[in-house]
Amino acid sequence: MAEEIAVLGGGCFWCLEAAFKELRGVKAVMSGYAAGKLANPTYEAVCSGTTGHAEVTRVTFDPAEISYGDLLRVFFTIHDPTTLNRQGNDVGTQYRSIILTTSDAQKADAAAVMKEFADAKIWHGKFTTQVEPLTAFYDAEEEHHDYFARNPWSGYCQVVVAPKVVKTRKMFADKLKRAAAE
Repeated sequence: MAEEIAVLGGGCFWCLEAAFKELRGVKAVMSGYAAGKLANPTYEAVCSGTTGHAEVTRVTFDPAEISYGDLLRVFFTIHDPTTLNRQGNDVGTQYRSIILTTSDAQKADAAAVMKEFADAKIWHGKFTTQVEPLTAFYDAEEEHHDYFARNPWSGYCQVVVAPKVVKTRKMFADKLKRAAAE
């Protein structure tokens, strides 16, 4: 079984992690930091806005079960790629929309899916999503791992994360893991 990696940032990493874990073919999802200038950043440092990192998720997936393009379709459905450095009330460069590619094929797929969404006028406004090669990924601290599953009743999870999970389940029902669809 061949596995690939997708690294995506679209606001708080808790949201993306929870949504991507629902998808068939996704083998693992890890919250972390990327696209910054400091090695081994901490959550506090990233939140300061001085490291240049974005909150991202690293998605390990089987391309025979789910394509990179389909992961991007979920990504562009559950976050607003037209708001610079913000998702809802989460504001700062760490919440920017970013795709960190691991190959020329991923770069081409990102351009194609972005054009698909722009042509469909799903989002009003111009895309602010950055597309650049992945240079380093740093795991987030343990308390951020699987946050939604461990804290489903917290206010943030109920108001921000849960609606994105519900949207993923509704819009991509044909791509869900069996357990998520039941």
